[in-house]
Amino acid sequence: MLLCAGYGTRLGALSDERPKPMLPVCDVPILRYGVAHLVAHGIRDIVVNLHHRGDVIERELGDGASLGARVSYVHEEVILGTGGGLKHALHLLDPDGRDEPFVSMNGKLIFDVDLRGLLAAHAADPGILGMMVVRPVPDAMSWGAVDVQAGDTGRLRVRDILGIGAHMFCGVHVTRPSVVARLPDGDACMIRQGYLPWLRGGEQVAAFESRTGYFAEHSTPARYLASNWAMLDGTPLSAPPADLTGIDAAAAVAGDVVIRDPVRVGPGATIGPGATIGPYAVIGSGAMVEPGSVVERAVVWAGARVNGVVRDAIVTAAGAMSVPPD
Repeated sequence: MLLCAGYGTRLGALSDERPKPMLPVCDVPILRYGVAHLVAHGIRDIVVNLHHRGDVIERELGDGASLGARVSYVHEEVILGTGGGLKHALHLLDPDGRDEPFVSMNGKLIFDVDLRGLLAAHAADPGILGMMVVRPVPDAMSWGAVDVQAGDTGRLRVRDILGIGAHMFCGVHVTRPSVVARLPDGDACMIRQGYLPWLRGGEQVAAFESRTGYFAEHSTPARYLASNWAMLDGTPLSAPPADLTGIDAAAAVAGDVVIRDPVRVGPGATIGPGATIGPYAVIGSGAMVEPGSVVERAVVWAGARVNGVVRDAIVTAAGAMSVPPD
């Protein structure tokens, strides 16, 4: 299940146009990175929960066939949280009552996690309620620290969450429908109303440590831009959803345009004479860069228009948002 029902409030006006999982990174919506990664690991039956601007997500993914997946949707009249959303979708996650384990992943992530390794580790660890993907980070407290220790068998166990620890929860876990069914009805957090009180009651939650592989969540404009730059720099992904760098053959670029790599220019984009593109510029599909314009350290969304000098910004059909560099 890909969790996609949030508002994305820290993104400001950007989330008015698109839900967070649909923000384009190198002209590809974040959610398509997640779908491509799941499909590459053999996971093709995908449930997506919707609330804010869910229509945008449905138009992009459809039934999933073009992406090699089978996508089903569950609509939330009110946002139900990371646990309540799963419980609300149990009729799709467990339609035949077999209680098979499933992966839950936050839709705002680009995360090159070893899903096969995760599922194998979960299968080899009976008796646990779930297995959380964690990552050691120096600022774990700011992410909601997870205390991870090796148990008697050598397998990693979660000892505490939202307290003191050296790991962060990466927004991906494996559990079973029967575990999710124990959550209270309505709005529920998988951590606060699920794993945390169950841990304190003596039950076991395992950890799967992911030290390598690209990880990014996109809750702020600065983090969103940083992810675009990482993709332009050629950060390796095991299952990239599309071409992420270079100039698409279907783009129209005037002969005297100055290109300063790294850039991504999408299909149908038009760049007028005398323009300068890059370094670190994404021109989305069908976007228009007027003659003489400069686009540097900026992302221009599909169909948007640039006229003049744009630096350190995100440009949408509604206008430009300045994002000062760190």
